[in-house]
Amino acid sequence: MSGTVYLVGAGPGAADLLTVRAARLLGEAEVVFHDALITEDVLSLASKAEKIPVGKRSGRHATAQRFINKRLADAARGHSVVVRLKGGDPMLFGRAHEEISYLQARGVRVEVVPGVTAALAASAELGVSLTRRGAARTVALVTPRVAAGERGSHWVASVLAADTAAIYMGAGEALAIAAALIEAGKPASTPIALVEDASLPEMRVQYATLEALPRLATAGGPTLILLGEVYREALSEAVATLRRRGQASQRP
Repeated sequence: MSGTVYLVGAGPGAADLLTVRAARLLGEAEVVFHDALITEDVLSLASKAEKIPVGKRSGRHATAQRFINKRLADAARGHSVVVRLKGGDPMLFGRAHEEISYLQARGVRVEVVPGVTAALAASAELGVSLTRRGAARTVALVTPRVAAGERGSHWVASVLAADTAAIYMGAGEALAIAAALIEAGKPASTPIALVEDASLPEMRVQYATLEALPRLATAGGPTLILLGEVYREALSEAVATLRRRGQASQRP
């Protein structure tokens, strides 16, 4: 094996949120295997590379992980710089462990380049910290989604135990998420922020309560559910703004 496979975090979408190391490796890459939601601005940095989509999206055709693993190993036999470009951070809900284990077992050198994960990008855009002195000291990053044949997730217990939670890949399961948390004891009035396309110009933010989560609509972009008392003030401001707009529209 002559090449190295770099598992690179592409961040939440905005190209200028890439790390310097990620941008450098994309420029050096001979081949890039990339997720489905990587933006064109990010992919354009890999100007010399062959770009191969291997992304997975819920409800759509996806490349099986075992084939991705094999293609990475095969690419390393003929190329010195192989990039596996993953949305967000490779080590968070990115199946990095499977790729690392497969490659290392076959003598392929692997390096991981971290990226900005969606929860941090969304927090920066909202101007609301995931933690707050005296109010929020713990954060849970969870997903309710599990693949076929995998053991169930204990995400509900994790959310209940944390002051603030970020729920990944949950927009399509909003009804089940709200029902499971409320049934487990989370107050229906808990404030939430639904953030779609964090860091991108088309970013959309909706504030609501947990019980209203199933009634929120998205445009189909990558969506994050943020939940906790740290969003109470932002929710109150959003409600006040809607009331002012309603009153203004009723004036003659």
